[in-house]
Amino acid sequence: MSTRTLVRGGLVITAADETHADVLIEDGRIAALAAHGSAVADAWTADRVIDATDKYVIPGGVDAHTHMELPFGGTFASDTFETGTRAAAWGGTTTIVDFAVQSVGHGLREGLDAWYAKADGKCAIDYAFHMILSDVHEGTLKEMDLLVEEGITSFKLFMAYPGVFYSDDGQILRAMQRSSSNGGLIMMHAENGIAIDVLVEQALARGETDPRYHGEVRKVILEAEATHRAIQLARVAGAPLYVVHVSADEAVAEIAAARDKGLPVFGETCPQYLFLSTDNLAEPGFEGAKYVCSTPLRPKEHQKALWRGLRTNDLQVVSTDHCPFCFTGQKELGRGDFSKIPNGLPGVENRMDLLHQAVLDGHISRRRWIEIACATPARMFGLYPKKGTIAPGADADVVVYDPRAEQTLSVDTQHMNVDYSAYEGKRITGQVETVLSRGEVVIDGREFTGRAGHGQYTPRGTCQYLD
Repeated sequence: MSTRTLVRGGLVITAADETHADVLIEDGRIAALAAHGSAVADAWTADRVIDATDKYVIPGGVDAHTHMELPFGGTFASDTFETGTRAAAWGGTTTIVDFAVQSVGHGLREGLDAWYAKADGKCAIDYAFHMILSDVHEGTLKEMDLLVEEGITSFKLFMAYPGVFYSDDGQILRAMQRSSSNGGLIMMHAENGIAIDVLVEQALARGETDPRYHGEVRKVILEAEATHRAIQLARVAGAPLYVVHVSADEAVAEIAAARDKGLPVFGETCPQYLFLSTDNLAEPGFEGAKYVCSTPLRPKEHQKALWRGLRTNDLQVVSTDHCPFCFTGQKELGRGDFSKIPNGLPGVENRMDLLHQAVLDGHISRRRWIEIACATPARMFGLYPKKGTIAPGADADVVVYDPRAEQTLSVDTQHMNVDYSAYEGKRITGQVETVLSRGEVVIDGREFTGRAGHGQYTPRGTCQYLD
């Protein structure tokens, strides 16, 4: 059965332009756009008409950095693929790229298959995977080639977390050399984990156990140093580099300097670095534990460099690094020892709204909002133009967004499976009203009408900024 849906009367915003247009959807894809009120648009008929008058019609968000069900610090991220993708849909995100994990002593294939199994039949929206490399050797290097052919075209390495995910410079160089020949993209958690572990040990020995010390030991200089080192290793390997969750001004400067040399170096930041700060880590009692993530929150003055980086395109993407742990029973594992607090924040539901607020606050333009949240992540990770835009042939991942609706972010109204909001009480303007995933309405006027299993696994091409 062919189905046609018409989204009528809205302002269509993509990374490229803004047009008052009607959008015709047929069999899960965008069939056509035509100027609202034109003879062409007026002649269209559909099984369902969605009125978008006075609303924005935008592409579904692409969140290229999430961790559903991630094992970490003796526990698991509290969102499953089912709860996490449902929350993403509520927030106007229609595609996530999550991270499959290789365990030390095991192959990439084994880790990937475990993540396929976790997500299969559970997701409310479409999904894809990156691969975390925890054990780089000749066998895993060969597996990288096979994964690229399979549509897993990006690989994350960690300069942090010795004994868990950490890779040394030699392992990093080998993986980068492999990616330079197979077309893969290396994603880097850039913090000097060896040095940080020394500072953690020293802080705890001094009795500095509160959550705020998590930020103090993970120093800006050690993020900047690791970012610099990662860039130089990528230069040696002749490989592109994508630095995840950039949080500090000096790290932005390292990426900007590399890009000024014409190097294929890219940077991502996250809403928590743009809207939260060390003030949150220092909240009284143990409340600061809610905000423990790595890279850590920074003093407020770093926000200016991050916004500037987004405007100048030295940072290209805003993802969430969504990795929620409940305050009760999970974050509390670190009472009396900040190093045992599971690292991660909830955010997959809040990203599109927070970035719309940034438009209203004058940090970015409307089209840049769509660029950093939809189009660029889709291009960066080989999903464009299937995802990330509204154009004929694209998947009908479409959000009707009310730019005037006012809301207060709160644990009481969110849909993420976690017992607090990182943005509790924050008042923002703009709210998702209706969401279509491949033409199927999954949020209908602020009601969830989707289902687990609607979301499809989506193999990816290679990074489209390297052609």
